[in-house]
Amino acid sequence: QVQLVESGGGLVQPGGSLSLSCAVSGITLPILAMAWHRQAPGNQRELVAVITRSDTTTYADSVKGRFTISRDIAKNMVYLQMNSLKHEDTAVYYCHIIAGRTSEGQRYGHWGQGTQVTVSS
Repeated sequence: QVQLVESGGGLVQPGGSLSLSCAVSGITLPILAMAWHRQAPGNQRELVAVITRSDTTTYADSVKGRFTISRDIAKNMVYLQMNSLKHEDTAVYYCHIIAGRTSEGQRYGHWGQGTQVTVSS
C-alpha cells in the first residue's frame, strides 16, 4: 500500500519560514513527478509546486521566488521550503505523486493526508 506522510506544518508569523517534508513508502512503480498542493478554506485545491523525474520544477505564480521544491530520490522524499510566508499561504498542504511505467501508459496518483500551515501574527 502506497503511503505519503507529510510533516513540518505549523504556525508561523508573516515573513517567517517553514519546511515541509513528505515521505513516500510502499511504491513499486517509478515515480514520474512529485508535487505539493494546498487548499485554503472555501477554496479549491491548487498546485503549489511540482518536480519531475528529470528535476524540472514548476511553481504557482503566487509562490515563485519564495518556495523551493526538492526531492531525495534515494529516500523517496519530497520537500517544500517556504520562505517569506504571507497570510494568504495559510492552507492545508498536500503531498502528491504520480507514478507508473510510461512505456505501458500508466499514471497513478497518490495523495498524503495533508499538513496545516497557518501564517498569523
